[in-house]
Amino acid sequence: MPTFPGFEHIVREQEPLAPHTWFRLGGPAEYFAEPTRLEELTELLAHCHQANLSVRLLGGGSRVLVPDEGVSGLVIQLSAPAFSTIEVNAPTIRVGGGAKLGHLVSAAVGAGLAGLENLVGIPGSVAGALRGNAHNQGSSIGQWITSARLINREGKTLDRQRDEMRFSYGESSLHELVILEATFELEPGNVGDLTRRMQKSWIVRKSSEPSSHNGIGRIFKDAQGMTAAELIEQAGLRGESVGQARVSDTCANFIQVGPGATASDVGQLVETMRNKVASALGISLECELEIW
Repeated sequence: MPTFPGFEHIVREQEPLAPHTWFRLGGPAEYFAEPTRLEELTELLAHCHQANLSVRLLGGGSRVLVPDEGVSGLVIQLSAPAFSTIEVNAPTIRVGGGAKLGHLVSAAVGAGLAGLENLVGIPGSVAGALRGNAHNQGSSIGQWITSARLINREGKTLDRQRDEMRFSYGESSLHELVILEATFELEPGNVGDLTRRMQKSWIVRKSSEPSSHNGIGRIFKDAQGMTAAELIEQAGLRGESVGQARVSDTCANFIQVGPGATASDVGQLVETMRNKVASALGISLECELEIW
């Protein structure tokens, strides 16, 4: 593979991306890589920068829609254990950006550390949660972070301290390509109390969302003071469909896809939802789904 000399063992051509996303839709990546260690990742990014090759990072796939024709350039997924370690040294936890957010929440609760338990049930990686400042029931992940290690598109490692980072509703200032790891400082708590609180948050969250993640995805960010689902319902969009993509009956801020659905079906339905909410209510919904 002449485009990636020295990286043939981790780079694949025409990798199907649908199995890596919750929608199970979309075409292949021109190139796809799963680095096994930090050195491979930084060297690969430096090579792509020098070759002027576009790079995308794919996390858990819960917030990504891949177009039917696929994507050009390189897609990287940090699925190797080297990028998902969780180290507890109470009251701090250091975690790799590739770790699942659910695993971080469970580790914190199990160690008797409070602050993250309300984030249970939010899908995706820690890196994705930090980038979008994942929040639930008055808690957000950004309020507990003390430092982060990032990697830019040139493959250079950058360290950020708490006062160098900004977190607000649904977003953060962490815009570098890779959030390699983060350190959180939490509060001491009782394991039993935290477990019960986590379980309650899980029940509340799951009761208001579709039960299966296969072929389904959350679409818009909540507006301040009102959920996106409420706005979509007010615009009369419950059950709206395009092709084999349909607004969920359980929660109107989710789209479900059926057999034969295409990414184009989902993309058109997203635009229909956004336009009808804007027309009916005068509110512009911001997409939480990342459409590649």
